Amino acid sequence: MRSFEDLDCWKKAAELRRKISILVKAFPTEEKYRLVDQMIRCSRSTPAQIAEGYGRFHFQENIQYCRQGRGSIYELLDHLICAKEEKYITEEVLKEYRNEIQECLAVLNGYIDYLKKAKESKVEEPLAAFETAND
Repeated sequence: MRSFEDLDCWKKAAELRRKISILVKAFPTEEKYRLVDQMIRCSRSTPAQIAEGYGRFHFQENIQYCRQGRGSIYELLDHLICAKEEKYITEEVLKEYRNEIQECLAVLNGYIDYLKKAKESKVEEPLAAFETAND
């Protein structure tokens, strides 16, 4: 791996970010600086946190940034629930996004677990070891 863009967790988070950007375009204009803004911010935060953690080169810092990104995914889920309550999305749409979020969390949690194990075993090159483990 040569870039955070190669990480499956970043790819999943980036895909979720793109889908949210499309979804919120159908929301009422009065939500532009309220719910829409919050949903876009937290959907952008997750891949950004993964990228920033990747650039830190220390396992614990990388783990912390990934955890912050995980928190943003949960925040996004809360905003989606709110959007459903406000009738901007249907129960079916919420269910679809809930599934996407669960997949994103599973991959991100896997990466966090890998980082924890690598930290404990004191692997010197975290990304080379991760690449080998996923081959």
